Amino acid sequence: MTDKENRRSAVRTTDRFLLAYKRVSREKFTEIAADYHQGVSLYTQEGLSDVPMYIGAQAALDRLRQRDADLADFLGHLDNKINFLLKKAEGENTVFAAMKLQKADLSGGGIAFHAFEKFKPGDIVEFHLTLLPSHAYLYFLAQVISCKLDGDRQGKAVYRVSAEFTLIMDEDREKVVQHGFKKQSLALRSRRQQNE
Repeated sequence: MTDKENRRSAVRTTDRFLLAYKRVSREKFTEIAADYHQGVSLYTQEGLSDVPMYIGAQAALDRLRQRDADLADFLGHLDNKINFLLKKAEGENTVFAAMKLQKADLSGGGIAFHAFEKFKPGDIVEFHLTLLPSHAYLYFLAQVISCKLDGDRQGKAVYRVSAEFTLIMDEDREKVVQHGFKKQSLALRSRRQQNE
């Protein structure tokens, strides 16, 4: 990685994301990695077939929003209601049903988040993450580098888990970096307004 790429991947943001994750076996990781290195997209994994449809709708709404914000908002609400009904009808077994709004630190190099589950360094974790408000969906795998007890919530131990990306599409890493830049810009603008 060049110095410029290192600086870009170091852009970190703390934000709320729609997030789902689970530990995966070394065998599954090896299988996905072999496919990826042969040119097979990460998004062709089992259970991700409904994602392109959802992403396509959100991308179209974003383009429409530039021309007619009211219509885009109305259609966005309808889309959300349809997705809600589909989740209920499908018994909550979709990727989107598993995603919960959660605060996390995200950079071009990895992710840190809180979990009730204890992980070990070296564990491979599969992530489904949606950047907000753009609704850009990301699927990636990361290796746990640390897991530390960070108090308790609701009577359960909470762990701060840090993981670095092991498999992520270049386009998705760029989305993460751009999201970080936007959040930093928004924070700077907000601080300037407070100082005025």
